[in-house]
Amino acid sequence: MFRVSNFVVGLANTLIMLVGVSAIGYSIYMFVHQDVTNCETAIRAPLLTTGVVLLVVSLLGVIGSCFKENLAMVLYLIILIAGIVALIGFSIFLFFVTNKGAGRVISGRGYREYQTVDFSTWLNSFVGGKRWVGVRSCLAEASVCDDLSDGPVSQIADEFYHKNLSPLQSGCCKPPSDCNFEFKNATFWIPPAKNETVVAANNGDCGAWSNVQTELCFNCNACKAGVLANIREKWRNLLIFNVCLIVLLITVYSCGCCAHRNNRMARKSGFV
Repeated sequence: MFRVSNFVVGLANTLIMLVGVSAIGYSIYMFVHQDVTNCETAIRAPLLTTGVVLLVVSLLGVIGSCFKENLAMVLYLIILIAGIVALIGFSIFLFFVTNKGAGRVISGRGYREYQTVDFSTWLNSFVGGKRWVGVRSCLAEASVCDDLSDGPVSQIADEFYHKNLSPLQSGCCKPPSDCNFEFKNATFWIPPAKNETVVAANNGDCGAWSNVQTELCFNCNACKAGVLANIREKWRNLLIFNVCLIVLLITVYSCGCCAHRNNRMARKSGFV
């Protein structure tokens, strides 16, 4: 008789198989079509690899649970427990590398500002050297500052200062507050007179600011810090997702062990 555990494993892996096929299909679409951006092309190979892995593992689960093939089920359980251990290790790693970098509160401002020194060395490697050229290109393609230049808020200094900017907008679309630039609109600022002083730590960023709308502060360290803050935020969300996924996989693994036992009992009883 077909057991509940076999049904649960079969259903779960059928859904995973659909996700894998979708990932493969979308990655192939990006390989075929030439109108995708440079940022999107960066995920084609990882997406294809992920899709293939999900498809193969889910096939083993379906074959093992629905067709009661014990070898397939054993392979599936081995891969699943290895995946659970890897996810636990990865989640612990994520917790420690994203533990710093909450940003600093600026008096009279509705947004935070970020510095690269606030983040872990490992995270900083994502925006170091030649990697930053690609990241900067992606930021320009994504038009992260366009929302700031639209609407009445972009023309009124006090309203802009109290706007809740994203880390990317705070770091890449305006000069750091320490530079004491004069606000004209959200993406156009006038530098202070030469005899005025600014905080030495931000001197490089003050000189890197450009009112050219395709450049702005994309060459600033503050922009790199904004990117890191954005990565940190997304990886914090990924950490929560991983914890939920680990609980789900442990449940599926437990059902898989029951299905494996059911398969053995069915073979001994002569039902297979």
